[in-house]
Parts: sequence; C-alpha cells; structure tokens
Amino acid sequence: MRADPNQRVKDLFDLTGRVAIITGGAGLLGYHHGAILAAAGASVVLLDLAHANPALRAEQLQLAHGPECLGLSADITSEQSLAEARDQILEKFGRIDILINNAANNPKVETKDGATSQAWSRLENLPLHIWNEDINVGLTGAFLCARTFGAQMVRQNSGVIVNVASDLALIAPDQRLYRKEGLPEDLQPVKPVTYSVVKTALIGLTRYLATYWTAHNIRVNAISPGGVSAGQPEDFTAKLHQLIPLGRMAHKDEYQGAILFLCSDASSYMTGANLVIDGGRSCL
Repeated sequence: MRADPNQRVKDLFDLTGRVAIITGGAGLLGYHHGAILAAAGASVVLLDLAHANPALRAEQLQLAHGPECLGLSADITSEQSLAEARDQILEKFGRIDILINNAANNPKVETKDGATSQAWSRLENLPLHIWNEDINVGLTGAFLCARTFGAQMVRQNSGVIVNVASDLALIAPDQRLYRKEGLPEDLQPVKPVTYSVVKTALIGLTRYLATYWTAHNIRVNAISPGGVSAGQPEDFTAKLHQLIPLGRMAHKDEYQGAILFLCSDASSYMTGANLVIDGGRSCL
C-alpha cells in the first residue's frame, strides 16, 4: 500500500509533544521562530532578559497557537542561570528537543539621536568592553546553551540545535551602507567587527557540534539570514536593496519556513549545514 502523501507532509513537519527553547525569544525574530514551532505543535520556551518580558510573550504564543508555552528570564552568559532554566523546563515539560541559539548583540551603528558618537564602531575606536560583551552573548552564550541543553538531548539520545548566523558570516559588511556625507574618514560609522566575528564563529560551532554528537542522534545546523525590514532609515534601505538580487530586505516572518524545516523531521538527513536565506545577496 502506498503511503498517503498528505499524511507524509503532516508527519514531516509535526512537532507535537516536542519542547523547543529559543534564546532571545522575546525579540522580533525569536518570537516569530517560536510562533511557527508552536503552530506545528511544539511547546515553546522563550528565554530572554527580564526587561524583554518573555513570560508575556510566551503567553501570547500559547493563546495564538495552543500548545503550552513558557517564558523564562535568563542570562545565557551565566552557567548558573542556564542550569536554573534547564531545571525549570525539565520540571514542567520533562524533556528538551530543540534549541535555537538566536540571541545576539547587534549594536546600532548610530545613537538614537542620529549622532555617530565619535564613530565608536570603527575598529580603531571600538571599546574592549563592547568586544567582550558581543562575544560573550553571541558566541559564549551559544556555547553554554548548547552544552547545558545539549547534555539533556544526549540523555534522550535525540535533539536538534539551530544556530542563527547571518549573511555577514559569509560576506564582509559593505561599509558604504553606513557612510555619512560630510564626515571625515576617521569619523565614518561602520558595522562593528564583532558582529561578523560572532556570526562566522557560530558556523564553526555548528560544524563542530554536528560531528561531536552524531552518535546521540543530535542534528546541528545553522541558518544565515539577511537583514529584516524593521523601520530602518530610507537612505540605508535604498542602498542595501541595490545589493540584494530580490531587491528588498526580508519580512519578519520569512524565515519561519526554514526554521520549521530545520527543527522538524523534514530535515532528518541534514546536519552540519548552513542554510543561506539572504535574498541572494551573498551570491553576487
């Protein structure tokens, strides 16, 4: 008897009974990652700093999609904070099936009033504490989350980890996007070096973990998204759109299909890969 293709589609993407953790989960993309997983049946845990109100965002997810969700305040750079979060998750759900390392610092090149703040973002001026903070959140945090929650996946002998990298893990930032007319070269704002370093390193972490945990049926992949339209200045977006073959930035929900694919059985034979979804920018 031939398998019912409609049932096959449902089975491939069904996450019923699985528990998914998303770091930076109360933010714009983190919440949308959670929404598609909850819609597929997963119980979603949003981890974020207290001021982001992950509990409220989790409640919104649950009301919108049905599965029981949880929002926890946690510091992903703290081993103790992550251990406490893990214990709370296991107490409530009894398992951990999916981890999306989504949290990252992404400092704005400009200050809120539009000033360049003496071009703090330039390599020559970048404060060491900014370097340390960005690495700590974006890379060390991902490592600690993988170690903390991955250990539970090892005990279960199954799991999925998705690391959120960037198109800037594949190409260098085009600093012309950030230039301001009339400023001397040494005061021109730039995309800070830390963002590219963190996102590139996440792909290396992905490959390492993918081969490290194969015996425990844990798949680890990365996604490299392009920029998301979120009210950026028109002069910036006009220049950026010229660098993207599709001619625009992504909508906030356009990475949901990739997230669901990587977290579900639809990608069961995929590990150690980096899925690039950038409107074609990195192929130029």
